[in-house]
This record gives sequence, structure tokens and C-alpha cells, in this order.
Amino acid sequence: MNSTKHLLILSVLLAGAQAPAADDADWFAFNPSPDAFAESPIDLRWLNEKFAGEHGVIAARGDEFMHSASQEPVRFWAVNGPPSNLSREEMQRCARRLAKYGVNLVRMHGAMFDKAGDADLKKISRTQETVAALKAEGIYSHLSIYFPLWMTPPATHPWLKGYDGKKHPFAALLFNPEFQEHYRSWWKAVLLTPDANGRRMVDEPALFALEIQNEDSFFFWTFNPDQIPDAQMQILETQFAAWLKQKHGSLDAALEKWGGQKVKRDNFAEGRAGFRPLWNLFNDKSARDKDTAQFLFETQRNFYAETVKFVRSLGFKGLITPSNWHTASPEVFGPLERWSYTAGDFIDRHGYFSVAHKGENADWSIRNGHTYADRSALRFENSAPGQPKQFVHPAMDVTYDGKPSMISETTWTRPNRFRSEAPLYLASFGALQGSDAIVHFALDGADWSVKPGFWMQPWTLMAPSQAAQFPAAALLYRRGLLKSGDVLAKIDLNTNDLLNLKGTPLPQDANFDELRLKDVPQGTEVKPGQRIDPLIHYAGRTEVSFTATPSKTTLQDLKPLVDRAAGIVRSSTRELTLDYNKGLLTINAPAAQGASGNLKSGNVITLKDFSLQSDLDNVHVILVSLDGDPIARSRRMLLQVMSEERASGFATEDAGNGLRKITDIGRDPWQVKKLQGTVKFKSGSELKIQPLDFHGYPKGDPIRGAEFKLAPETVYYLVTRMP
Repeated sequence: MNSTKHLLILSVLLAGAQAPAADDADWFAFNPSPDAFAESPIDLRWLNEKFAGEHGVIAARGDEFMHSASQEPVRFWAVNGPPSNLSREEMQRCARRLAKYGVNLVRMHGAMFDKAGDADLKKISRTQETVAALKAEGIYSHLSIYFPLWMTPPATHPWLKGYDGKKHPFAALLFNPEFQEHYRSWWKAVLLTPDANGRRMVDEPALFALEIQNEDSFFFWTFNPDQIPDAQMQILETQFAAWLKQKHGSLDAALEKWGGQKVKRDNFAEGRAGFRPLWNLFNDKSARDKDTAQFLFETQRNFYAETVKFVRSLGFKGLITPSNWHTASPEVFGPLERWSYTAGDFIDRHGYFSVAHKGENADWSIRNGHTYADRSALRFENSAPGQPKQFVHPAMDVTYDGKPSMISETTWTRPNRFRSEAPLYLASFGALQGSDAIVHFALDGADWSVKPGFWMQPWTLMAPSQAAQFPAAALLYRRGLLKSGDVLAKIDLNTNDLLNLKGTPLPQDANFDELRLKDVPQGTEVKPGQRIDPLIHYAGRTEVSFTATPSKTTLQDLKPLVDRAAGIVRSSTRELTLDYNKGLLTINAPAAQGASGNLKSGNVITLKDFSLQSDLDNVHVILVSLDGDPIARSRRMLLQVMSEERASGFATEDAGNGLRKITDIGRDPWQVKKLQGTVKFKSGSELKIQPLDFHGYPKGDPIRGAEFKLAPETVYYLVTRMP
């Protein structure tokens, strides 16, 4: 049988077998057939280069990424992925789909070593093939090859002694010389092993960057002397003792400086000095704690600097980033962590907007019997139902030391009916803050599937709430349809103060709830111990520098932009307004306009060039120019609409205290709550509004005129202005 015909018949049969529940008329099935990749207004392949690396390797210029040959700046709208089980043909189609939806970078996050800890040539070969497939669609690759959770060294391990086959080697890479030697061999194999055509990754301009390690740090809770094997702690304690001797002359002299403060693992006779728990370091801040923090910082940063030097010695010309992790104390350890990353070319971090999701293996799965609570980022809702607002979010970005910034893992995890907030939220505030790369987690499947089974993934990207909203969001973010905000805070952090654990007035990932707002300065002066209002990130940009000069904070007056009494934040560009009491974001720029969140109030939202109204409390409507001209005179525009999603058959029951209990996790296909609303253009020119199907191809008759009602099952519209 003809293979194309076979696929079409199979898709029809599957569509019939996966019909949505017939008893709910408020939802429609989002179940696209295979895409032929014909010409489409939502196809953004043209945004990418002919092939990744066409204009040279990606370099860092100040706080931006740029094409090294053309010197043109570039932002990356990216995903973690792709799925590892795709055939060559499937991988090519996956790459084409990603390019269509505006993706120009993929972070490939996976081990390049086997169980013994040796370089795995089969994995390396697979990586080479994937990089080539992505390159052909103008998509760059970013390699992340080590995460401690991927290793459980056995008791017999030759160079990671003391483990039991159950524990992971957290922090060990930062100080264990034998481990570091084997780790370097992985990069050598990845970069220098020729592919089937004799090409090496080290020479590949489509290789955007390398990540030294994923989610590990001396300053996170996983650095716990009681949990790290004795054999490993002895290595680090010996290094600490040597460092103390160099600083103080002897261990006894160090002890005297510390006022006699000892810990149980001290063994000065054998040349080892132990460590106090992190909690004591950032709370007590004793003389010993300060020495400990300085040693840990220097050890961590030196490892990053030495690794960068090694990779450069192999001939790699792309970018390198150290890591991306949180710390046990955003105020005290956070700036030390970021300072250690300045050994690399850009600053990376991770952040998820998650809900109160509880149950067996809830960290990585959704199962029947789990409980959860929906949560809106647009309202700064607390992760615990009914608790005060939490003014913290992974989209809050900071420029450190004038380097580009990336968030290499982020998403709204599900179950959460407000998950559809994510794409426009990240694109809008990423553009405002000048973020340089947003990497969505995770492309764990190449088709539109909820992956039914005993359990489901909480972060699937091939979902209507996520990838289906990529076209307008990617266009807005990558083409700069929203302006970057003014610099509202410039913070110089004295490095000696940081080593003395004085911290920062701008802790990036600290939870600020309403009970702590007394710390927020009301004027423009920031006094010691105060914290800058975290809503500053929704008004404009912030810059932090690490300096030998005295610490200094220059803060603009936020009163014209932040109205806490009304619950409203306006961007310094006046293009974004967030009403966090209502849960509504309005976007009002010359070439991008819309509203995201709760439109249910019934009020008409009036923007520069059109108005809209809807009775939905969770809907996202965005109009973007396709030709680059302002909407007032653009001849081609994309109108994109989304509400909320769920799996077919998804069912819950009340579990009390604001929680829902899942009674059925559901099955394919995805369902979307039916769309509803009215759009009215101000333009006197004749407009043609062409409804599009899920792939962006024309469906039905065009609408002519300045006003129309949103169709219940139409996500995209092509709006053209007639001559």
C-alpha cells in the first residue's frame, strides 16, 4: 500500500478511536492530522537561517547573543529535546515542525557516558545526527551532558569511591580530580570524534554552546557532608585544610581566628577541616562560615574556569556556560552562585511555575489519586491554596556582569488549567527584560499526544497550551515586537562583601509574599537589609555587577509603574500592563497587541488598533504583524487565540482545602475549551479575516469587515488589509 495513503487511513482511524467525550459540549478535540508543511501564515521557518551557522558561530557581545560573521543580534526561542527514539526521517520532520513554530535552538540534555562512566560513542553518534538534522532547519544545538542524577556509582567504582549504587555524586565533580579527568574525556570524545562524513563537532558552527554541568552547586542543599560519602568528603576536607593553611599560616591559626569554633569532622592531625551545614553559613555568618563560603566559591569558580580553558584548548569556538542552579539562600548564596558563572560566556538558570501537586512520584508524573490545585501566574497565586500572594516567578530575569542571560529549563507544569498563560507570559516579559534565550521544557514527544498510560508527563510541550501558541509568541519575542524596558535598578555588589555573606538587595528567586513586603523600600533609597520590590521585573530591566568598589544600588522611582494598592504593574515602555488582582495582562505595542488571562469581567479591552471582549476567565488573544509594519498599516497579521487544555476524559473530585483529586488522568486526544469573544478593528481599511486550521491552512470562507466573533474551534486567523 502507498505509504502516504496508509498514514492518512491510519490517522482517520485513530481520530475516530480517540474522539472526545460526547457529554461535554464546552470542549473541542485538538487532534491535528499529519502536517504536509505547505505554505502557511504560522510557518516561521523564514525566521531561521538557511542552515544554522550560516552567519558564523554564535558569540556574546555585551549582554546579547550575536551571529559572529554578520554581527546581528539573535534571541533564542528554544526547547529541551528532541525525543531520543525518533528515526532519521522522524527527526527531520520534528526539526521541520520546530522551525515552523519559531524554534531556533534545541537544548540536548542527556548523558554522553555509559554506566561505567566512559564516553559512549553510540550516544555521541546519535547526537551528531540530531545536530545535523536541526542544522538543516536553521536550528542551533546546545549540549548538556552531565547531571549528577544520571550517575549512581557502585561500591566498586574506581574513581568515585565510597558510593553504594544508590546515591548520586552531587558536588563531586567540583573537587574530585579523578572525576574531573574522566569528565574531560567525555567532552574530548563529543567534540573530536568524527562522524560518518569525517566532520567533528568542535568545528560545527551550528553548535551554539556547551553546558559544564546541570543543576549542581556547593551552595544548594545537596551539598550535605552527612550525605556525601566519607571518601569524597576527605578529598574536599584536605583541600579546605590546605587552603586555610595558605590563608592563615596554619590550621591552629585559622581556629584561633574562628574563636575556637570546631565541627565534628575536623581532623587537623590528618590535615582535614570539616564543613558546617549551609543553613549555619547563611544564618550565623561566623568567621569560620565566611572562610568556608570563600573556599567553596573559589573551588567552584576555579573548576568552571579550568573547564572553559580545557574546552577551548580542544578548539571549540562556541559559547560555554557553567551551570544553572538555585541556592539554599537566594539572598546570601544566590549572588555567589551567579558570580561563579562569570567564568563562562553567559548566565544560565532554571525555573518552573508549579502547583501544589502531591502523590506518588508527583515530581515527574501525573497519576490517578494525585491531588493538585490550579494556580495563576498572572495573579501571583501562592503554590499553597488560600495563602498570601507569592511575588516570585522564573520569568524574573537579571543581567549579571553585562553578560547574556538564558533560562534553559522553564514551563508551567500540569495539571493546572492556567498552564496556557506560559507562552505569551514568557515571551512578553522576556522581551521586556532583554532575556536572550528561553528554553521550554520539554519536547518529550514529536506529535500532539498526552501520552496516555498508567501515568503522564507534567511538562509535555506538544500541547495546545504550549507549542500551539508558539507562532505568535516566538514572533513577538524573536523579532523584538515589544521593546526592552528601561534599566530601573543598577546594583554594584562588592565582591568582598559577598564573600563576607552580606548578600544582595535583589534576590532573584526568593519568595516574596505579602507578609514580607515590609522589606520593600518605598522610595529610591535601598538601605542595608532591605530588598528591592520584586515587581520591578515586570516594569523594566535590572543589572547587577560584581565589583571591587563599594557596593551601591541605583534605583529608579517605581511609584509611577507599580501600584500595589490597585494591584497593577506597568512596564516602563508602557506596552505591558499587568493587573495581578484580576489576573489580566494587556499587550499594547505598535506591532503586537492583545490580552492574556481573565477577560470574563465583560468589559471591552481597547487597544491601539483593535478591541476585544470575551466571557472566558482564561483566554489568550494576540495579534502580531507578519510583515514587520505596525498593525495600523500592516498588510499581513496573525491573530492567535487559546483558552485552556485537558486530556480527554480527565476527571477530578473535590479533595478539600482548595485541592482537586484526580480520578481519571485521561487519554488522547487533547481537548481545548471552546473559544469565545468578539474582535473589532479600528481601521477604516477593508480587512479580510481568513480562519485557519490547526496547521495554519485556510478553512472555510473568509470574513470581511472590521468586526467578527471568534469561532469556537479556531486558533489562528490570517488578517490581511486590502489595498
